Amino acid sequence: MRKNVPWGVWVALVMGLSVADVVHGQSQKTVVLSRQVENERHLDVHVRYGAGHFSVGPAEAGVLYHMQIEYDEDVFRPIAEYQGRSLRIGTETLGRRFRFGRDREAGEMQLRLSRDVPMDLNMDFGAVKADIDLGGIRLTRLEITTGASQTLMDISEPNPETMSRASIDVGAAEFTVRNLGNLNTEVIEIDAGVGSIELGFTGDWRQNARVSVDMGLGSLVLRFPRGLGVRLVMEDTFFTSLDSEGLVKRGDTYESLDYDDAEYQIIVDVDAAFGSVRVVWVN
Repeated sequence: MRKNVPWGVWVALVMGLSVADVVHGQSQKTVVLSRQVENERHLDVHVRYGAGHFSVGPAEAGVLYHMQIEYDEDVFRPIAEYQGRSLRIGTETLGRRFRFGRDREAGEMQLRLSRDVPMDLNMDFGAVKADIDLGGIRLTRLEITTGASQTLMDISEPNPETMSRASIDVGAAEFTVRNLGNLNTEVIEIDAGVGSIELGFTGDWRQNARVSVDMGLGSLVLRFPRGLGVRLVMEDTFFTSLDSEGLVKRGDTYESLDYDDAEYQIIVDVDAAFGSVRVVWVN
């Protein structure tokens, strides 16, 4: 029986998942896998995706996860392993070199995660164009690692949970994030190699926060909402230019005029080797 069942369907049956569709076409396959919420109180989620288009968003009520993935079966295989309170999902390579070309499509993965279950979320993706919306997902910890990617991340709704830490490790990439205030965490760490980074600090701030940005070569844009108390600390930035609009230099730091009186305050430590840092204020 097993040898007559397509791989994606077999995995779904073994794991007790619902299969919406499995489409065959030369070396490209599309598989849809999902699972309903049962009695989970917390979930460790590990997402891996190699190359192509990648999107993440909140799932419908009662859904633990829903994944639709189109992949080249000669190069990748889908993974969806659920055990205990741990979920490992995405793709892994088969050890063959991936080449873009007329006969090879980049593939696509769409992932929706539960709004109902608190989770530690770890995402690791490579040469992708990523569109991520974490709004409303109950995050207790967040770790993101990117390769040569173009990423737009939004936290469009406040996080219902208090998060211990958010860590983002960006390779040679273009990375934009909006509404960091909605993460509901007091620790945000950004480690960037080469590229363009834009950090938007709008959102529903509910606690003070410390943000560290460690950059190699590239440009950094910091978008602050008016009314948020901001202290910017520049470290080892001799070869980095700074446009500090709306900040007053006080010793080795730069502060917003209302820093001491602001309801919420953030301290942003920037360590940049070469490049530029620009401050922008938004309403």
